[in-house]
Amino acid sequence: MQEPMPVADLKGVSPSLVQLTHLIYGLHAVAVVVGVMSSVSVAGGFVFGLPSLIAVVLNYLKRGDVAGTWLETHFRWQIRTFWFTLLWLVVYGLFIITIILIPIAWLLIAILGLWVGYRVIRGWIALSGVKPVGI
Repeated sequence: MQEPMPVADLKGVSPSLVQLTHLIYGLHAVAVVVGVMSSVSVAGGFVFGLPSLIAVVLNYLKRGDVAGTWLETHFRWQIRTFWFTLLWLVVYGLFIITIILIPIAWLLIAILGLWVGYRVIRGWIALSGVKPVGI
């Protein structure tokens, strides 16, 4: 006789919302991989890549559905990652305009790419463990 597979306790959240959150992390991860594999930076691929843009639109469209649940922390985490990455890219773009700070800007953009990768991985691991993130 086959025993039933245990189902994770999703803490009162619809499984479809958890799947959507996985999809959003997946889209962000694809944007990171595209940034690594192409001539754009990880941060540039993350902010300006179509997968991440779709992901952040989904975050905004569905964040009302996750309000008050542990998934709300994941949506906030993803949205903040996107906007802080964009903000820092603009700042680093100003560094590049000065010409003198170009090497520093490229170094900071690389560090920003590592930070983006960290945020995607950390959030996705927390989601897989049915835990809030960033608390």
